[in-house]
Amino acid sequence: MLFRRAVVAECDRILQLIEQGRRQIALTGSDQWQDGYPDRESILGDIASEVGYVLTQEDVVVAYGAVVFDGEPSYDALEGEWLTEGKPYVVLHRLAVADEMKHRGIAREFFLRVGCLALDRGVEVFRVDTHEKNRYMLRLVDQLGFTYCGLCRYGSGERRAFERILPF
Repeated sequence: MLFRRAVVAECDRILQLIEQGRRQIALTGSDQWQDGYPDRESILGDIASEVGYVLTQEDVVVAYGAVVFDGEPSYDALEGEWLTEGKPYVVLHRLAVADEMKHRGIAREFFLRVGCLALDRGVEVFRVDTHEKNRYMLRLVDQLGFTYCGLCRYGSGERRAFERILPF
């Protein structure tokens, strides 16, 4: 599998993955992603900002996520406490895995690749947040050893925030 920056030509495929993820999340009763976000504009913005990453298998995009190194404003107002206040961190947003690749460790692999990218850049802190009903992501961050740090808020609601000191 190849982990690399996404390109504009992959936007339609990425949006397919987002839509598949949207349907999966809806089944949990969560309202996360149910308001139309993320949308084409979000993904194209990620790609233009060089934060959109894909995991490919035989040139087919099987996972997408936004890998951000310049902070997350909602984390500044965390209702809780980070393990590493004031240190640089990477955050993963908008992770989506192709339906046909689910339950094969693809999301885990994406996280591991993000962790390696962070370490290559000298960043040893990994943060992520998710909706309280997104049991898939909650289980994954638990399995990967992330620590629950508190709640952060977005316009679409509050999210549980987690942190992990790298390496995995």
